[in-house]
Amino acid sequence: MELVMETNLSNTVYRGKVRDTYDLDDSLLMIATDRISAFDSVLPCGIPEKGAVLNQLSAFWFDKTKNIVPNHVIKVVDDVKWLNDTCSDKLGVDVFPDYVEGRSMVVAKAERIDIECVVRGYISGSAWAEYREKGSACGIPLPSGLVESEKFPQPIFTPTTKAESGHDEPITMKQMKNIVGTDRAAELMEKSMLVYRFAHDYALERNVIIADTKMEFGVVNGELILIDELLTPDSSRFWDAALYKSGSSQPSFDKQPVRDWLVEAGWDKEPPAPMLPEKVIAETTARYKEAYRRLTGSEL
Repeated sequence: MELVMETNLSNTVYRGKVRDTYDLDDSLLMIATDRISAFDSVLPCGIPEKGAVLNQLSAFWFDKTKNIVPNHVIKVVDDVKWLNDTCSDKLGVDVFPDYVEGRSMVVAKAERIDIECVVRGYISGSAWAEYREKGSACGIPLPSGLVESEKFPQPIFTPTTKAESGHDEPITMKQMKNIVGTDRAAELMEKSMLVYRFAHDYALERNVIIADTKMEFGVVNGELILIDELLTPDSSRFWDAALYKSGSSQPSFDKQPVRDWLVEAGWDKEPPAPMLPEKVIAETTARYKEAYRRLTGSEL
């Protein structure tokens, strides 16, 4: 069953694992597809409505955090007619396909900073694996005696490289300063921490724990802005607060069913990735939509 929605418009600037970006001369059109990746490979199937969740949840958070740090959003496109009237000539199409509605936004062109700004409020994933081996997370020494999924006394900032392919690699604050300069590095850390703390507290009131998240930034006219996506199930680890109990891994509102099935199926994590069963696809759609409903208070 082929579920991947492809845009295939002209003027493609960048085709990522999930988003396709198109040049509108003075701005960009970003379309979140239903593609899904796992273990650095894009799967041959998609997750229905995933692109809409990513686009609309990002838009929600960009609006909520714009007083903390500006962002690249010019317009969230909720009407395909607007695209037809405004953007069709620039992209050489007569009519946009209906599926781009609700999964598109027009954004400012920015000079991207090639660093993933990761904030962790709880010890999980790769940070937990490193801690068990070395007593640190991304090179940051941590107190002894922590258990899996435990909340840190204070969130920690663990930047990584922004890799076009393969794995992002952790970097130290010293390395980050060497890349972007001392002042910009301090600003990136400060804004990342402020956004995470706000979002964490907001989500917790809605029975969701944001265990960690990653953000991307760019620069427009010398000003730092948030770009790409923000606080989605693809860029964050969302847990059910009602089920949270430190000492083990936690149920999450993301693509964990996909990862679990791929591991159980014995895939060697080398391309091409296998097709997912319909049951796993449906379960993953439900998780993404539940995260959206809890955080925004609205149905998709």
